[in-house]
Amino acid sequence: MSSHPDRESRLRPATPEDAAALARVYNHYIENTVVTFEETPVSPADMTSRLSEIRDAEFPWLVADRDGDVAGFAYAGPWKGRCAYRHSAEITVYLDPQQVGRGLGSQLYAELINILKDRGFHAIMGGIALPNAASVALHEKFGLEKVAHFKEVGFKFERWVDVGYWQRRL
Repeated sequence: MSSHPDRESRLRPATPEDAAALARVYNHYIENTVVTFEETPVSPADMTSRLSEIRDAEFPWLVADRDGDVAGFAYAGPWKGRCAYRHSAEITVYLDPQQVGRGLGSQLYAELINILKDRGFHAIMGGIALPNAASVALHEKFGLEKVAHFKEVGFKFERWVDVGYWQRRL
């Protein structure tokens, strides 16, 4: 495969038909990493429900479709539940582990951030379990700056994990 994802993949809104593939991608991170603090794999039905929640709240959820399969996804959601936070969003991206390093994360984030700008969002935040040099580099590539570091706030795989937050005003 070429290292040019724009020649092989297209970005599109996620649909309920993507739920099994979304769960497959996400479950890799649940089962093998501290990137997410979830500990129990999710089902396609769980992903369908999460997708509906994000879409019902009028936030974008994108997939990178590579020959009909989900190679990765990115979405935005509410930063916090209180109405005064309505102009802020939290962003996240997950890639099929076999697709890492091909530019898909950048492709997904570029489109996601453009959609959020077009919708009038004022600030975006990304939470990162630390250490994670690749995720830090991706967020900083898009102008997010580190604004917080919480020490040992997560416990997974029998160890404490720090979380940092990166922010950008749009």
